[in-house]
Amino acid sequence: MKKIKGKYDVVVVGGGIAGVSASISAKRNGVNVCLIEKNYSLGGLATLGNVNVYLPLCDGMGNQVISGIAEELLFLSIKDGYSKIPDCWKDKGDIEERKKYRYRVEFNPVSFMLSLEELVLKEGIEIRYGTKVCDVIKENDSIKFLIIEDKEGKGLIECKVVVDATGDADICYFSGEETVSVNTNVACGWFFYFDGEKIKRCALSEKYDPYNEIVPDNNDGFSGIDSKDITDQILKTRKYIREKIEKLRKENPSIFPVSIPTIPTFRMTRRLKGKIELKEEDERKFFSDSVGMIGDWRKRGPVYYIPFSSLIAVRTKNLITAGRCISASTAWDIIRAIPVCALTGEISGTASAILCKEKIESFSLLDIKNLQNILRKQGILL
Repeated sequence: MKKIKGKYDVVVVGGGIAGVSASISAKRNGVNVCLIEKNYSLGGLATLGNVNVYLPLCDGMGNQVISGIAEELLFLSIKDGYSKIPDCWKDKGDIEERKKYRYRVEFNPVSFMLSLEELVLKEGIEIRYGTKVCDVIKENDSIKFLIIEDKEGKGLIECKVVVDATGDADICYFSGEETVSVNTNVACGWFFYFDGEKIKRCALSEKYDPYNEIVPDNNDGFSGIDSKDITDQILKTRKYIREKIEKLRKENPSIFPVSIPTIPTFRMTRRLKGKIELKEEDERKFFSDSVGMIGDWRKRGPVYYIPFSSLIAVRTKNLITAGRCISASTAWDIIRAIPVCALTGEISGTASAILCKEKIESFSLLDIKNLQNILRKQGILL
């Protein structure tokens, strides 16, 4: 019999931006929360992966479409003064200028990592680092226990609700949900280097297909859900980094690397196949259960509404997703951005708290209008 190592209302699995946001929103809504992270820092790709661009909270046409915790974390990311919010996006900023400059910033990954951890602890959330969920135990189509593995071996975490913020839909997969996976990821590794005068970033990456149909340049693609596959991607990425540094050093011998990614840098791996799969063709389509809206970080103009149905599991009553593993097909490349991960995290955390406090059996039975009203009060733009 495995040891029960904790009992919580809400367990969030994955300490990236989506998981951090989900944890904070659940805790602020009055339930006890545990955040499980297999690595030893928070922030995921934004920090451990050196992807230090907080993509736009606007639609590119001068309109802010994402707020709430997503905006709070944007402020947090530049708390150290690494960069600043564009003047036009400050209070009483020039509306016409907002059409020219998007509401985005760049940040220092290390500072952001430290600030995220400080915030999560300040909120009273329990963090479990070095802990991996390796399976689930279900009763009556709900997750009763998460089977975890840590330094002590395997154990159980008892929970009322689970948020899958793994980025890879691991909990959905363990729970028997229908998932979609792709093997079109490429070698990718943003790194920082010192050139003798200042630190610079190199956004090193092979070309990728945002629709996951082909691997550009006929290279081998990576899925990100197989250990050998993950290792191969990391090794190929680091080979490219070494080659790039060698090339840079030929031009400037003073160059040396400062920071490279410490996790695999996959864009899209595995996701939930939910009742609704958000598509690029759904641009400006308002769903009856819409719980937030987003822009397209790649271009100006499009606005998408996030249906609650794209977050919740189909076969598992108390399971919800957040971040890049929500149910999105051709819009997958859009929803994996930092602000969308934070937004869907806040939505999932808020919904999880409601489920626990009101003792609702399933996310599918949640009163959507009540959820929408609560999200509005929290500052989310619907």
